[in-house]
Amino acid sequence: MLSIIWSAIIGLIAGALAKLIMPGKDPGGIIVTMLIGIGGSVLFTFLGRFLGFYSEGESAGFIASILGAIVLLLIYRLIIGKKAAKAIKE
Repeated sequence: MLSIIWSAIIGLIAGALAKLIMPGKDPGGIIVTMLIGIGGSVLFTFLGRFLGFYSEGESAGFIASILGAIVLLLIYRLIIGKKAAKAIKE
């Protein structure tokens, strides 16, 4: 149970730092920020295992979690940007 709480706290910090690094209009409050940080950690854990940086059972570190959250924010902005441009044309 403690590891879940620890992951949530690290996710919140990583998501907040990612939003700080990439200022702009992003979704949600504290919960969404936490989920972005946790999602970034999961993303970079899978990517790191695929590339051979992490072995089985290892997870992404704090900096990799921030980078993953930045990637997720970038993907979000690309998707929202296309939807906004499509809505303007119609």
